[in-house]
Amino acid sequence: MFEHNDFDVYSFDAIPMDRDCYLMDEIYIEEYEKFMLKVLSGSEYEPPIGYISYAAVRKINVESLEMSWYPNIYDRFHEVVIILSKTDFVACVGSWRWSEKPHIFVQSQWLNNLHLRRYSAFGLIDAIDVKEAIRKGTLTRERLIQLRNEIDTLGRSYPQVSFISFADTILIKSNWSVGQVGSEVRYTYEPEIFITIVKRFREIFAKTLGLAIYAVLTQGSNEYYDDSLLHISELKNHVCLNSLGLPFAQLLAIDESVRSHLRAKVHLPSDLYMDAQFYRSLNFKFEFLKTEANSKYPYKDKMIGTDTFYYAAQLPEVLENLK
Repeated sequence: MFEHNDFDVYSFDAIPMDRDCYLMDEIYIEEYEKFMLKVLSGSEYEPPIGYISYAAVRKINVESLEMSWYPNIYDRFHEVVIILSKTDFVACVGSWRWSEKPHIFVQSQWLNNLHLRRYSAFGLIDAIDVKEAIRKGTLTRERLIQLRNEIDTLGRSYPQVSFISFADTILIKSNWSVGQVGSEVRYTYEPEIFITIVKRFREIFAKTLGLAIYAVLTQGSNEYYDDSLLHISELKNHVCLNSLGLPFAQLLAIDESVRSHLRAKVHLPSDLYMDAQFYRSLNFKFEFLKTEANSKYPYKDKMIGTDTFYYAAQLPEVLENLK
């Protein structure tokens, strides 16, 4: 296939990196070739065939591709890190002479799973100066019970979010989906909810314990993609967060890097520390220059080989500039 001289056929190891490309179901590969041959012959315009997903290859490994996938580029800039294994890769073809971007054809099952599985957003809320409060004896049992009750009340307002509290930390998690044409699954990603929840936690901790907080926020692919927010055993003595994957690992990596950067005085303390993909996906007002308004800092993530950054931001500014 694709023997015409104007086709550019790329092997798995030679797929163009860091440029726009399209993911496409293998079922369209023959129709796509016929369509392109008509284009190359100068035939009258015909509408393109099939459906595409926007993506870019970031790193080529021996057995996989690390990619950026863009499930929504219309009303927000939403980027998700995905992995395409070599066994799910079918072909990659484009035509630079005709400004035809590379089309990466993939196994149908893999592409359907990409669109129909569930993904997750995570937040880590941590109290500040807890050790000092313990030394002063201000963290009484009564105040801690009040904090727990306030979190219960908050949870009733957000049934789609799980709240796990331990020590002076709260982990929040929600699931979201992308969907595709012909399915009942719909796009449900709303990261702005987490910003509102952080605001509520800021008020709750100030009211009950007299402490400030900060939050770390991430989103992306979760390997427990067909499971509920939490698993609680029958005897209720085992709680599983159903959280394994890149965004949960990023949550902890960002928190560690923030602490290191604060000790080294790389930046001042902030209310919010957001993985770059979470931050850029927020639906800000058009006039707000989000990439210039807040500074980004590197952090180490052992699960992917591409550069990773987090943005440090103040909660009032973010809230003021959300649509």
